[in-house]
Amino acid sequence: MKYLFLVTACLIGMTSFSQKIKVMEVEAHIGGTKNPALVVNVFETSVEEVTNQWKSLMKDYKGKVSMQEELFADNVVISQINDNNTIDIYSKIEKVSDTETKLTVAFDLGGAFLSAAVNKEKLNEAKKLLSDFAVKTTKDGIASLRKVEERRLSNLLDEQRDLEKKQEKLASNTAEYKQKIVEYNQKIKELGEKSLAFFNLEYLSLIHI
Repeated sequence: MKYLFLVTACLIGMTSFSQKIKVMEVEAHIGGTKNPALVVNVFETSVEEVTNQWKSLMKDYKGKVSMQEELFADNVVISQINDNNTIDIYSKIEKVSDTETKLTVAFDLGGAFLSAAVNKEKLNEAKKLLSDFAVKTTKDGIASLRKVEERRLSNLLDEQRDLEKKQEKLASNTAEYKQKIVEYNQKIKELGEKSLAFFNLEYLSLIHI
């Protein structure tokens, strides 16, 4: 039941975050100056992990990736955005909070940065690329958190079982100790009766001397 509740909560979380993920067109200081860019927020994933995943995606598109103040992917080929022509992609990845990371991306098509004014259709493809990335990375982050919570729950259940066993043992020991006290009291009583009988016998023998 607890496991089912945990899985259900994670699925609800994934749906909720998927609805919150929106790609917006902005003007950002990126690529050496102020340029058109896209921004999206990724949830439940650290800056380091978002960076690693984004670098991996850029390499999948044949980009040569370098990292200075910004993440730069040179000669990227994304056919749905720019056919077989290469793109230079500038990215900034920043922490918003412990559970939220902002990804800002600018696409240099060679002479102009991608925007709605330059090519709305290509921009929509770029938005889809970022949206798919943010949704997948968020889901992966939530799945990792779920595994952590499952391990924590498993450890707690193990501790609970250990405590229950110790409690049973203590209860058993307590019953055993109580029984021993009864037996000792009985022995003390018997010894007392024997001592009294011996004293009476000695007393009687002295009287008859």
